[in-house]
Amino acid sequence: MEDASGIERNTFKTCVIVPTYNNSKTLARVLNAVLEHTSDIIVVNDGSTDGTKEILRQYPQLTVIHFTKNSGKGVALRSGFQKALELQYDHAITIDSDGQHFASDIPKFTEALQQEPNCLLIGSRNMTQEGIPKKSSFGNRFSNFWFWFETGIRLEDTQSGFRLYPLKRIPKNYFTTKFEFEIEVIVRAAWKGIPVKNIPIQVLYDPAERVSHFRPFKDFTRISILNTVLVFIAIFYIRPRDFVRSIKKKGIKKFFFENILESQDSNQKKAAAIALGVFIGIAPFWGFQTVLVLFLAVLFRLNKAIAFTFSNISLPPFIPFIIYGSLKLGGLFIHGNTPSGQDLSLSFSDIPENITQYLMGSFILATILSIIFGLAGYLLLTIFSTFKNK
Repeated sequence: MEDASGIERNTFKTCVIVPTYNNSKTLARVLNAVLEHTSDIIVVNDGSTDGTKEILRQYPQLTVIHFTKNSGKGVALRSGFQKALELQYDHAITIDSDGQHFASDIPKFTEALQQEPNCLLIGSRNMTQEGIPKKSSFGNRFSNFWFWFETGIRLEDTQSGFRLYPLKRIPKNYFTTKFEFEIEVIVRAAWKGIPVKNIPIQVLYDPAERVSHFRPFKDFTRISILNTVLVFIAIFYIRPRDFVRSIKKKGIKKFFFENILESQDSNQKKAAAIALGVFIGIAPFWGFQTVLVLFLAVLFRLNKAIAFTFSNISLPPFIPFIIYGSLKLGGLFIHGNTPSGQDLSLSFSDIPENITQYLMGSFILATILSIIFGLAGYLLLTIFSTFKNK
């Protein structure tokens, strides 16, 4: 069986999930529009107190889940996902019941599904068109930024509820229940290695019909707390995990050539990454070098592989030299028990009694060596590039 575009349907068993809460003005219109494309519909009535139940009685062919009280969009969607899996669906398209989405865009998702069956697709709205509330436009930009920061993926729209989920691939457990669930699920899906992409859709904001249940203060606070947690996880776990995995997958030799020597970064940016790695490796950020260097490399868009590699300048064999140099340089400004002669039998136990001297000296040493290594790296990379292009 084929649709109007000639794409074979039912290659993947797909349903449409419609979460709804007190949207009786638009619910029937949305369901009728979706029925023009598919009868595989799951409606989750999230404790509505208006005429939603009466409307749903007119659609006995649909699968309906009723909550006795409002539990939040996140819980409604998760219940819909669970029911879809029980009914053996592979994918689910979610569409809001407030009338802002056009069911005529459903074929765009099914067509894209044929090309990328493992992808999580998010409908991208034109947030610059007339009638879009300013708070929605701002909220979307805010969400897009944090999604990029947490995953490294740039999207035009991360808040649209018109989506396609690969049900068997997305994470199974979540800790959010309200609107913020739609952020958590795409971030954690991206962390799991699921491609997350936008496809263009239409959108309609009709103030006469649309009922929004988004509570600006409460929900924005919940979203901010969620992003704080996700950023913490990204910095302290996801980034280091992905970096180590990439090294293991490619092998050190292949990783070095592909991610360092042959990366598309300019020699200036590579040299800056070298300087950053050396500075973080020598500066007294004990225990946080890896996390910090990866965070700063992402923040300044520098080569993470290079920065991480050179942050390991503080490997155990070099520690006595680093401590000695730091104490010597610090002693030029702060009086302390500066090591004399060629005494390099030093360890971290020598630091506490000269802590101020060491801290100042280590930052000075880190700055000097980062400049030296950065300049030397730029020179060597330039020479390498010259020979490579001949």
